[in-house]
Amino acid sequence: MNPASLQQCHSNALAASARLRLPLRSRVWRGEAGEFTGGGTGSSMDFQDHRAYSPGDDPRHINWQAYARTGSYTIKLFREEVRPVVDLILDASESMFFDERKAARTAELFYLIAESSQAAGASLALHAVRGDASLALDPASLRSHQWLDAARALPATDSAKAPDLTRLPLRANAIRVFLSDLLFAADPEPILRHLGQRHGSVVIFSPFLETEARPAWSGNYEFIDPERHSHHPHRIEPATLRRYQEAYVDHFALWKQHARRHHAAFARIPAEEDLDTALFREAVPAGALEPFKVATFKAHCSNDPSRSAPPNFDGKTA
Repeated sequence: MNPASLQQCHSNALAASARLRLPLRSRVWRGEAGEFTGGGTGSSMDFQDHRAYSPGDDPRHINWQAYARTGSYTIKLFREEVRPVVDLILDASESMFFDERKAARTAELFYLIAESSQAAGASLALHAVRGDASLALDPASLRSHQWLDAARALPATDSAKAPDLTRLPLRANAIRVFLSDLLFAADPEPILRHLGQRHGSVVIFSPFLETEARPAWSGNYEFIDPERHSHHPHRIEPATLRRYQEAYVDHFALWKQHARRHHAAFARIPAEEDLDTALFREAVPAGALEPFKVATFKAHCSNDPSRSAPPNFDGKTA
């Protein structure tokens, strides 16, 4: 992909990120300070509970109304606000970029996940994997579009093999997003089990082509293995095509079955149609993305120009 194509993918992803993001608000977080609901107590405006006052507590949180009634000091506890953690893992196999449409959809999904995570204040880590090789990507490379060259230059021993995720420094309590077409022969179970370790939440985005899922092959073809750059002549008869389609369906049914067992969100995203259309039809129902709710602020000036109405949270989906 050339820089102009990547720039267009980036623009498409930014437009989609104004409406969709990872399901960051669907879980309780523990970690660095931020704006999302945490599992402990903190200083947000979200009231949680009361407890007896102890020396050293912040006096600003004393419930003075309760003190007036009971004569005892109690403290208001508020839900802590923490920073979500997102580990984005890109499968940099050649099959992800062999076709221009699939390469563009892969880039759009990569930009969407990364940019929307950063916009939400998440702690973002980017990883590229290709067979047994892996690389940590600098989030700054998003805007310069250098991440793709770095990912595709990974020197894998055999890029046709399943990506080795055991080499990645996955962080505790993170959303682990695996961006892969899953076109490798491997049991999904150990991969999903590894992604879910240390209280991780797993989201899988799998871009695909209709010509992969439902090819119309008939006659003599020369197939190209993009991972090994080898050519294989075959004659496709109706029975051969039927076996391929059955194997393809069974492969992804197995991934879906294991994803459900591990409570992982699993969304297959077609490459041929508009990004927003594909995401709202496939990723949102699967729980891989959630609509971004926008809070609108309406300031109504009174006679006192220093006063205005509080923000009005209309709760409408963008």
